[in-house]
Amino acid sequence: MDWKNQVVLITGGTGSFGKKFIEIMLKEHQPKKLIIFSRDELKQYEMQAAGFNHPSLRYFIGDIRDRERLVRAMHGVDIVVHAAALKQVPACEYNPMEAIKTNIMGTSNVMEAALDTGVKKVLALSTDKAVNPVNLYGATKLAAEKLVVQSNAYAAGTATRYSCVRYGNVVGSRGSVVPVFLKQRESGTVTITDDRMTRFWLSLEQGVRFVISCVEQMEGGEVFVPKIPSMNVADLARAIAPKAKIDIIGIRPGEKLHEVMISEDESRHTVELEKMFVVQPAEAFWFGYSWQSRGKLLKDGFRYSSDNNTEWLDVEGIKKYIAPFEKLFVEGKLEG
Repeated sequence: MDWKNQVVLITGGTGSFGKKFIEIMLKEHQPKKLIIFSRDELKQYEMQAAGFNHPSLRYFIGDIRDRERLVRAMHGVDIVVHAAALKQVPACEYNPMEAIKTNIMGTSNVMEAALDTGVKKVLALSTDKAVNPVNLYGATKLAAEKLVVQSNAYAAGTATRYSCVRYGNVVGSRGSVVPVFLKQRESGTVTITDDRMTRFWLSLEQGVRFVISCVEQMEGGEVFVPKIPSMNVADLARAIAPKAKIDIIGIRPGEKLHEVMISEDESRHTVELEKMFVVQPAEAFWFGYSWQSRGKLLKDGFRYSSDNNTEWLDVEGIKKYIAPFEKLFVEGKLEG
């Protein structure tokens, strides 16, 4: 795929993922135009002040709740990466309708605007919390996934295709526990909710590169799941603050002990490849898929969860991941 001829729009483009995505796209792929769509004028100003001033960049102020603004922004766009969302679990629990309006209704607006303007590919970012959700954030992302996948039914007969990427915790991103532990380290006590807790983990750059590769490969209707390592949250605390006391405070409302990336029910129509899983639509009646010829179907009852993973990060492995963020924290540049 030749990115140089593509006009790309990213919703939520001023977030952690968006900035890293833009950085890699400008450095390695040089798209014809790259549109940053977000609602916060201050963050857009700060991005420009930080050096995001490439001639191909365009800054659009807009909210994904505003369908008309999305239609205007997507005029002439070839590819949309949908990263905008309300992501904080407690905030979504406390403001349920706001989470629904942004994560569900906003996603619906993105899908419809893309179809109406002739966008070729839309890739939406999801989360492991969408699988068997226990909190509202996960429930809204599950609904968003369903909207994205099912939008292919409406797009049949057009050039527009929709797919999702689903992955776990991103180290050092906004909302990550890493800045919290780094700050707590100074007090000599680090709080974790349960010392048995496990999570999937990947770096921001890994997430961005996976998304770019999925845009290049997507056929429409898939949920792409990367093969990534798990880590124990207690090991993370030990890696960040080896001399600190660990205080176990109990699992919070809406929090899981372990996260699931592929459920047993989804595994029946999931294909395994070397570096990822591809969850095909349960009813893939829109187009033919080539994934089964490129990988293998999973065994009945397969479940990809953070506690039964075959790849793990120990304390030393975690330290390598967090080293760049420790440096930023010391310099006062790490976003919490």
